[in-house]
Amino acid sequence: MLTSLSADLFSTSYLILLLSALCIGMAKAGVHGIGTATIPLLAIYFGGKASAGLALPLLIAADILAVLYYHRHANWSLLWRLFPWAAIGVVIGTAVGNHIDDQFFRRIMGAIIFLSFALMLWMEKTNKENIPANKSFTYSIGVIAGFTTMVGNLAGPVMALYLLSARLPKYAYIGTTAWFFLVINIFKVPFHVEFWETINWHTLLLNVFAIPLVALGAALGIWVVKKIPETIYRWFIISTTVVAALTMVISA
Repeated sequence: MLTSLSADLFSTSYLILLLSALCIGMAKAGVHGIGTATIPLLAIYFGGKASAGLALPLLIAADILAVLYYHRHANWSLLWRLFPWAAIGVVIGTAVGNHIDDQFFRRIMGAIIFLSFALMLWMEKTNKENIPANKSFTYSIGVIAGFTTMVGNLAGPVMALYLLSARLPKYAYIGTTAWFFLVINIFKVPFHVEFWETINWHTLLLNVFAIPLVALGAALGIWVVKKIPETIYRWFIISTTVVAALTMVISA
């Protein structure tokens, strides 16, 4: 699929790539959930593992833009707790990724996202504010986030669960998420290149054509986030997470 795509830059597959790049830019700028919803589309048109490698440079480009804009708002105490365990999750995801069926994996991810949604609702109802201080919870979230981001770039809902439980303000939430994914996505690159061989000069050439849409999406995302009041931003994240989960389950 990737080889034939270069012969027809106006193919449906290429248009899907451009749309995904736009959504990735919006997601990284704070419209979270919309980026996760593009993952099933990419998997359908390019294959599960191939789409993960194809999307990674676009995600990194969007991460850089998000960090440039929101870098002052990051909560580093939370990030340093997560990084080592997320790295372990990436290594585990690399090892087992070859043995996961795309269709079955998407169903599992949909179930995980729905579980995350249920936990978010539980935290909203019970006002649990000390969950991020629990070491076991933090370590588990780190490993799961690393695993899911490696296998399918699907750690967004997992991180939403953790960071929303920390009761971060809107911009602190976005800035912390931006730094987390920039560091972890760069960490993933050698594994995609050397072990999975899903990033090469051909995929990078496709990325070059799609990156301008990432920048446009980031600009749109910043504009949308400014329009969302602080009081409803948490529920905006929760609702887009549900849409992402439905998309994943339906496409599986």
